[in-house]
Amino acid sequence: LCFAQKDVFQLKDIEKIAPKEKGITSMSVKEILQSLVDDGMVDTDRIGTSNYFWAFPSKALHARKRKLEELESQFAESSQKKEALQKSIEKSKIGREDTAERAALIEELAVLQQKKEQLKAEIDKYRECDPDVIEEMRQTNKVAKEAANRWTDNIFSIKSWAKRKFGFEESRIDKSFGIPEDLDYID
Repeated sequence: LCFAQKDVFQLKDIEKIAPKEKGITSMSVKEILQSLVDDGMVDTDRIGTSNYFWAFPSKALHARKRKLEELESQFAESSQKKEALQKSIEKSKIGREDTAERAALIEELAVLQQKKEQLKAEIDKYRECDPDVIEEMRQTNKVAKEAANRWTDNIFSIKSWAKRKFGFEESRIDKSFGIPEDLDYID
């Protein structure tokens, strides 16, 4: 509508014209217009107490030209990066030609890597005898033991509270909640 008439409109003018010329219901004109403003396709400005709306074809043309220039710039930059990478690949190939010496070194490297893996596997076999691992296991066990005793203490506290509050027998509480009769602290 704004492109066709190349004019500036107020909302009330657009609400009258849009249903007749474009078949848009007058109830949705404001919503559509706001969407176009949000997308940058229609400009708006407040002058006094009125809001004015406009959209000129030249703005859209300039926006497309700017986008085209930006994309051309990105393309040129990418082309330069590609050329630089091609040169880098060619440069890195120098000195890596397939020769007998290179093949022998690659084979030796493979053998050494395999030996390294075998030695690493052997070290892993004896890992459980490592003093650091044993100390770490002791610390983990200590923390687990403290946690188990803390929960045992919590269970005893809840049982005591339930006996006082509700007058339940200890055996009934144990049976209801699946608490073993031999529950005790871990030494």
